[in-house]
Amino acid sequence: MKLGADSRYHTVHMAGHSKWANIQHRKGAQDKRRAGIFSKLLREIASAARVGGADAAMNPRLRLAIDKARAASMPRDTIDRAVKRAAGGGEGAEFHAARYEGYGPGGAAVMVDCLTDNRNRTVADVRHAFAAHGGNLGADGSVAYLFNQVGALAFASGIDEDKLTDAALDAGAEDVVAHPDGSCEVLTAPGDFEAVRTALAQRGLHATAAEVTQRASTSATLSGDAATTMLELLEALEELDDVQNVYTNAEIPDDVLARLQA
Repeated sequence: MKLGADSRYHTVHMAGHSKWANIQHRKGAQDKRRAGIFSKLLREIASAARVGGADAAMNPRLRLAIDKARAASMPRDTIDRAVKRAAGGGEGAEFHAARYEGYGPGGAAVMVDCLTDNRNRTVADVRHAFAAHGGNLGADGSVAYLFNQVGALAFASGIDEDKLTDAALDAGAEDVVAHPDGSCEVLTAPGDFEAVRTALAQRGLHATAAEVTQRASTSATLSGDAATTMLELLEALEELDDVQNVYTNAEIPDDVLARLQA
């Protein structure tokens, strides 16, 4: 599941939404990776602006990238400079999208989305991360079929679930998922994401995080050494400069996560 730099905007997307949110929240609170997060966000902003132009209102990908940057407390001037430089064809490397797929410990599927100016370097780094943590890089399409692209809007605990559900379904959302902690998620078809988000905001329902992401259709429950090594693999991939997003169908039970983070 997608989360982020503020615990919801992060690059790793696991099958267990609330579980990974909790672990990433604790890690994010230490704020050890702000420079790395900013670098990844600026790369996405630049790529989006180069491809779709500098007008965020007409460029949904850029709008999402800017939203993530603001959620990570990136200064507005930094964002504006990155957009203008990229859209104007200014100096700087041109990045291309690349996706790598494979399997981690316990047979869990892992899909890695990158923005790179050197595919040879990137694939070598990703392959090394897999090999060093009990996984293996697979062929194109080897795990992608296990994931579906969806729009996801997260709402904090305390949200009026009935009001949110009525508004979301009226706006064309596909589903509203309530979590045990009181938070909710609105799921949409990718093409309906912007319309649903705008409609909810107009009714005073503002998501704490919102994006088009990949969700696993099945999960692989891990425990013991497999769970530990999987987390290490995800960390290793996440720390690579060229990696923007990591998706996995790994499901790690709460009690295992608690022991690993003790």
